[in-house]
Amino acid sequence: MPLVLLVLLLLLSCSSPVALLAAAHEHDEYTLVAKSSLKPKATCTGYRVSPPQNITWVPLNAPHGPCSPLPGSAAPSLAALLLHDQLRVDGIERRLSDNPHDSKLVPAGGEDFQTNGNLLQVNYGNSGQPMSSEAQQSGVVNASAAGGGSRSKLPGVIQTVVLDSASDVPWVQCVPCPIPPCHPQVDSFYDPSRSPSSAPFSCSSPTCTALGPYANGCANNQCQYLVRYPDGSSTSGAYIADLLTLDAGNAVSGFKFGCSHAEQGSFDARAAGIMALGGGPESLLSQTASRYGNAFSYCIPATASDSGFFTLGVPRRASSRYVVTPMVRFRQAATFYGVLLRTITVGGQRLGVAPAVFAAGSVLDSRTAITRLPPTAYQALRSAFRSSMTMYRSAPPKGYLDTCYDFTGVVNIRLPKISLVFDRNAVLPLDPSGILFNDCLAFTSNADDRMPGVLGSVQQQTIEVLYDVGGGAVGFRQGAC
Repeated sequence: MPLVLLVLLLLLSCSSPVALLAAAHEHDEYTLVAKSSLKPKATCTGYRVSPPQNITWVPLNAPHGPCSPLPGSAAPSLAALLLHDQLRVDGIERRLSDNPHDSKLVPAGGEDFQTNGNLLQVNYGNSGQPMSSEAQQSGVVNASAAGGGSRSKLPGVIQTVVLDSASDVPWVQCVPCPIPPCHPQVDSFYDPSRSPSSAPFSCSSPTCTALGPYANGCANNQCQYLVRYPDGSSTSGAYIADLLTLDAGNAVSGFKFGCSHAEQGSFDARAAGIMALGGGPESLLSQTASRYGNAFSYCIPATASDSGFFTLGVPRRASSRYVVTPMVRFRQAATFYGVLLRTITVGGQRLGVAPAVFAAGSVLDSRTAITRLPPTAYQALRSAFRSSMTMYRSAPPKGYLDTCYDFTGVVNIRLPKISLVFDRNAVLPLDPSGILFNDCLAFTSNADDRMPGVLGSVQQQTIEVLYDVGGGAVGFRQGAC
């Protein structure tokens, strides 16, 4: 009998208004996360949701791990990733500063720095192109043998490229491309001489004269381009046009891109090039604006064992499924797209930071991993997060990630919920994978409160990010991949 009474008392106490209210607050402020869910599995689990139908849709995967379209090399060290991250942010800040040509020391050699960024596969050219002798000598294999799948049935050659929302010129390596100055790659090299639809641009053509900062003179009456990246690397070669095939139902004829014949610095020794989506006229988005409505979206997967996607055009979904905020553009650099943060909530509580701290805006970047906040905002976020994580042992900093924990023996992590609040009260709750990175708070600060921040790819994980450039808006949809 005493046991029955005890059970009844427990039930009554658990269902009391005070207990229910406390439980509701706990649910609103914290989430219980299995530590194992933050790490990739040994095999590719694919898509968490079913791919949409009847739209331009290309799989997007991490560059390393079981879902990568390119087998081979191990992931870069955390130190290398953070170094590349900082160099990229430095480059973005230089372009947005009053002295964009200010130079900083960049490393030469070492680990690949162009490994940050997720990968998609597209096809270049208009005919089946057998592997060139140059590619055979380089020891590369055709992507269809390395996971290219049904893409091998599409015209041209499969090219695995890095998705880049903050650069303007798409490019791939092209024959002739001796190694060095080119880098080895897994895909066959694109050979314009084997594609009947390829066409160079003369040096006097309107396309060539419009290249602006990416123009690099003339060679054999062919237009030349040059792109320099924030980490000190560069690519150069002929500027040409050819067929680009995105999927079985979507192709872009006369697609303009860089045909790279020489590089400097360190590139991922597996990817073929970059798919640029920035605001300049050279990007894939700008070239296809009239057809796809000047919009694109992507979803970056939570781990390397999950898959995401890339789409062109406004998705055919109810607008109510997105939180929407005005898009910010930057007069110093038309390449970049941005948003305006107003505040951040941690465990349901807004940070005590004036909205003016965020007035410079934040650049959206698919290739910067860690979000940069104004120092005042970051210090407030860090303090609130640490106060919510006192039950866990702290661990030494990892580079500039200064709020780290030792989760040894921990199965489930009680993690405070973090939401980014953008202009017009667009509230975006972050996935747990966007809060912790290598057991550390996945944020850091930029140089000062006057500089724009950067919204990095870790915080974007599992969220469809819609760049509606034509409509001047950015949309976010939770749980998209």
